[in-house]
Amino acid sequence: MDSVAQHALHRMRVSSHEEHSISRATLQRIWMFARPHHRKLALFLLISSISAGIGVATPLLAGRVVDEIVGHGRESRVIWLAVLIAGLAVADSTLGIVERWMSVTIGEGLIRDLRTAVFDHVQRMPIAFFTRTRTGALVSRLNNDVIGAQRAFSDTLSGVVSNFVMLLLTLAVMLKLSWQVTLLALVLLPVFVLPARRLGPRMAALRLESTNLNASMSTRMTERFSAPGATLVKLYGQPDIESVEFAGRVDRVRDIGVRQSMLQTVFVTALTLVSSLALALVYGLGGFYAIRGELQPGSVVALALLLTRLYGPLTSLANARLEVVGAIVSFERVFEVLDLQPMITESPEATVVPPGPVSVEFEHVRFAYPAASEVSLASLEDVANLDARGGVEVLHGISFVAAAGTMTALVGSSGAGKSTIAQLVPRLYDVSDGAVRLAGVDVRELTAASIRATVGMVTQDGHLFHETIAENLRLANPGASLFELENAIRRARLADVVAAMPDGLDTVVGERGYRLSGGERQRLTIARLLLAKPRVVVLDEATAHLDSTSEAAVTEALAEVLADRTVIVIAHRLSTIRAADQILVIENGLIAEQGHHIDLLAAGRRYAELYRTQFAEEQTTASRDLVL
Repeated sequence: MDSVAQHALHRMRVSSHEEHSISRATLQRIWMFARPHHRKLALFLLISSISAGIGVATPLLAGRVVDEIVGHGRESRVIWLAVLIAGLAVADSTLGIVERWMSVTIGEGLIRDLRTAVFDHVQRMPIAFFTRTRTGALVSRLNNDVIGAQRAFSDTLSGVVSNFVMLLLTLAVMLKLSWQVTLLALVLLPVFVLPARRLGPRMAALRLESTNLNASMSTRMTERFSAPGATLVKLYGQPDIESVEFAGRVDRVRDIGVRQSMLQTVFVTALTLVSSLALALVYGLGGFYAIRGELQPGSVVALALLLTRLYGPLTSLANARLEVVGAIVSFERVFEVLDLQPMITESPEATVVPPGPVSVEFEHVRFAYPAASEVSLASLEDVANLDARGGVEVLHGISFVAAAGTMTALVGSSGAGKSTIAQLVPRLYDVSDGAVRLAGVDVRELTAASIRATVGMVTQDGHLFHETIAENLRLANPGASLFELENAIRRARLADVVAAMPDGLDTVVGERGYRLSGGERQRLTIARLLLAKPRVVVLDEATAHLDSTSEAAVTEALAEVLADRTVIVIAHRLSTIRAADQILVIENGLIAEQGHHIDLLAAGRRYAELYRTQFAEEQTTASRDLVL
């Protein structure tokens, strides 16, 4: 009977949403994902029902064997009954393996479908979504919640069906054998079921707290163990305080683990005791009737064996709502992400960027960053309510043309709107009003693939994945040959650096490329750009945080990229864009000035002020360096 208690405990699901309502719309959406597997599901449920039937038939055959022995029946009949029991055991084992295979196949297939749907959907979300969302929370939707939803089919559904079938068959057979013994056995049912229902919410609360604490520790470790996080802690953090705070969470998880273990032990012990008492009652009353000749001895044995198959299903069905609601909640959390509509969609009639040199045109462009409610979820940001701010216009009618093969420089104060303009070119955002055109075609009428192939961008952080140099390069051109990779490395002035690495192109660059220097990271992103061969290049302060030596190397490498291409560059040092074909001075979301370097200096307005201020700062820095 201990196995019955263990089974009952196992079937308790972690859910604090017992009163959660289940909507028809949610069930319909679940069925949309289950429909491709409907034949396997039907066969799976049929096998579960047959297996439940075998579970009831075996005790009856065992009882018949006892009757034959007690009644001095024929030996051949006992042997055939034993063979039949053995055959049912083999069939049950075979069905169990098939059932498990189908359960895993359906469950893993559903995981694959859900994960693919969420992953593909998230990839279509705008950049604003990723700037607001906690990465760990989003990954949790792809892992924990998807697996929770999968259990609705692999465990919960089959469990409810098989337990229901077994319960009906068991009760029917037990009532037929002896309604008196059956009713007596059912008297102890509340003592068996009530502890399970009372313990469920307590276990749910403990496990929920444990899950949240583990998630908090995971987030803390991820932040502290990353290269920039570890550096920040070493520079400004207090290791003793960090250790005390972390130990506090670990201690609480330990305490919860001890409490959970003791609750489980008490529960299993209590249910085992109740089951044993019920079994004693069956043997007592059944034996009494058997001695009086009102019940066959084999029926007593059959009743005792059937009792072990009665309490498990009853308890599981009593907790079925918790299981179902837990699975539904997981589905709803997945659907919550899928219901976030991407703000940037591709038109069915979208065309490709025309061949040849590409111009970039901004026509009366107005833009406001989307509000949090348009692109995010409170649960993904780990806040109670989303930030209500947003929708404030940051570009107010920007118009200019960057002719094909020319360089246009954007300068101005921090926060003036330069990076926003740069992000609109590759359509990382859509304009609120006006139009951005590539080769005369509105980017909203172009395919995303052709925009990616046409526009290349280098940002100031030079982001790299925790992969090899070759894999980071092939992100821009998956089919690039070894010769093409080496050629791009050489043109980016990185050949000597890569040659000195232990595994050459197969060297892993580390998280965000932190095993490389800032200049090396930037030159690697330039090599990636060379492989992409874009016709339009956007440089968003690509040399902003580099020392003079690294900047010189990166600038030399950029010369390879910019030749004969349309270039839009956000300038950090004004001295680097004196040769630009046009310079736009951006202030407060407007073009304050526009012209060539010499003309803008002669005008003596904002550009001249910026240039003189920066020149004076550079002179002061140079003088200080000479003194030092």
